[in-house]
Amino acid sequence: MTGTVVITGATGSLAIEAIQQLLSSHSSLTIVGTVRHATKSPKSPYLLRLDELRSQFPNGKLLINTVDLSSISEVREFADKIAGLVESKELPPIVAIICNAFTWSLNGQKFSNDRLESTFQVNHLAHFLLVLTLVRSMDREKGRIVMLSSEVHDPEHTNPLSKLGAKLPANDELDELIKPGPDETGTEHDMGWRRYANSKLANVMFMQSLNQRLQQNPQFNKITVTAMDPGGLVASRAHTAQRSINRILFGLFAILLPIIKLFTHKLRSNADSARDVLALALDPEYNSTRGHFNGRKVQPPARASEDQAKREALWEACWKWVEMKDEETCMPAHCF
Repeated sequence: MTGTVVITGATGSLAIEAIQQLLSSHSSLTIVGTVRHATKSPKSPYLLRLDELRSQFPNGKLLINTVDLSSISEVREFADKIAGLVESKELPPIVAIICNAFTWSLNGQKFSNDRLESTFQVNHLAHFLLVLTLVRSMDREKGRIVMLSSEVHDPEHTNPLSKLGAKLPANDELDELIKPGPDETGTEHDMGWRRYANSKLANVMFMQSLNQRLQQNPQFNKITVTAMDPGGLVASRAHTAQRSINRILFGLFAILLPIIKLFTHKLRSNADSARDVLALALDPEYNSTRGHFNGRKVQPPARASEDQAKREALWEACWKWVEMKDEETCMPAHCF
């Protein structure tokens, strides 16, 4: 197989595993990864790990780009650059876009370079803009887009780590997602979980809305979108933002994972979830497949995501927030 795979958050725990697996088994693919500071000095251990992978697999093609997903202008510039390289045939058509990057703020609100709430911008808005700009650069026969979901995207899910779950504002109040009022004192941690859960619900709703538009367009109706819950990654670096007791628990889970896996698939290793992501992105078994998955198993999305009016209101709000122009994408602003 030839083609380009775009993966955001290339230094993330799951992404590094996915890149290693791609380099070892798909050397004909070109991997384009985004990181926040590709030229940072001294390099982080995770950037150094990517350098090691380049050396370990000299026949592979790994391109790392600096893209700050908290900057709409940087995301747009990167997307335009990749689209231009595909058009000029300097890069092969995109066979997969894996929307992996995320952030969260469990210790109080954080805002982006664009003065928007950072969790929603990085986790959702940046990917909304990136994907819509790159759809026309995708392989129209086998292109796939994979959004990263989470079990907390479901408002009906009980999260033992937080009292608050996903809850999107009313359609006429969606601006609260990007410009929220201050957290009440003492609620910062749980509100951080709500912000994260809302961004994951938005990812799932985007998957559904984009599939609907793709299927309505004869030129692009073979491109598919899935959303995958990777499970609780016990060795994820993201746990450094958790409360100390939760960090200790996940450390124990990592040690006990071989035993835990005998009883549940809710907790997983980075390598296992990377294999699941790559299967959805590239495996012939999932050709023409759309929808929501837990690992590689089909799982119905949250009932809240089935609200067509809410999905369209969110799509149109995101379109406005990233200042999308009709000529930037082959997907329509409104679904007919």
